[in-house]
Formats: sequence, C-alpha cells, structure tokens
Amino acid sequence: MTSDADRQMLLRIARDALAAHVAGTAISLPTLTGEASRLAGAFVTLRADGELRGCIGHVEADEPLGVVIARSAVAAGGSDPRFAGVTAAELPRLRIEVSILGPLVPVSSLDEIAVGRDGLVVELGWNRGLLLPQVAREWQWDLDTFVMETCRKAGLAADAVKKGATIWKFEAEVFGETHEPDPLQ
Repeated sequence: MTSDADRQMLLRIARDALAAHVAGTAISLPTLTGEASRLAGAFVTLRADGELRGCIGHVEADEPLGVVIARSAVAAGGSDPRFAGVTAAELPRLRIEVSILGPLVPVSSLDEIAVGRDGLVVELGWNRGLLLPQVAREWQWDLDTFVMETCRKAGLAADAVKKGATIWKFEAEVFGETHEPDPLQ
C-alpha cells in the first residue's frame, strides 16, 4: 500500500506534467526515489465536474512509476482519442486519479474474477483492451457485462472470450485528488 505522502507526490507529478504540457513547456520530473522509482504499470484518469475527461496508461511494469504517471497524465490530457485536448482554462476543474496496476494474472475461468476488485485485459491477435476495476463499480456491471465491455474496448466481438481471446485480471491501488487543486497551476 502506498503511503499518503507517496500518493500526494505521485498526484503532484501527474498534475505538474499535465500543466507543463498544456502550457507548452518542458516537463521536469523530480528525482525519482522511493515509490516513484518502483517499476509499475499505471493509468491516469482525468475528470471534469465528475465526468470522464481522459484516461490513458501503461500496463507493463517496466518503467519507473513517476515516469509512467507523468507520461500517462500528458496522454490522458492530450491524446485520448475520445476527447479534445485539455486546455489551461480546464486545469483548475480537473481531478486526477491514479491507478497503480498489480501484476496481470491469467484467467482460465470467469469464476476467478471478482467484479469491483479486479480489472480486466482481453487480447486476441493485435486487439487488446483494458478496463480498470473501478469502471465495473461505477457502471454497476455484473461479471458478464464487464467481460463483454472489455472485449468491446479491445475492438472485439462481445463474446470474444468464448472464441479464443485471452483474458487476464489484475488488482489496482486507486487514489485521487480530494481537494481543490491550486488554481495557479
């Protein structure tokens, strides 16, 4: 479990990287020590007035967490194909959420999945989709719906798991900003 101090530091990395990107300035990461230097996959979710505004991440645990979070924050704010890029005027309204991914565990039976605890990755050929654990909770999905929606996220038929797609589960440590961000950012 990540300490409160480390959580605040990781959220600050995400916000600072996004603010620098929006301003068109160079992103300056602090020296990555402790939790920020740990190799891990992570996703950054942006919300404006409670609504999704972007979500991008990196699955593999092959880079330092601080680097993954900074890059994911920038991508969520500027490269999520579902949304236009974040503007400077939006920054004060944005809330940042970080999901640190645990290891991917192959699933041989859907009974192994706990909706609300596990996130899912589905892959078939070149298609791959991921849904974070909190997505199923937010939408109040049952197991079948969660699996079908993950298949759709991968660009596959809803029943792709029954037709040979590989499925993995993972847990995530999820935390986010709980206060108003600094309006000067």
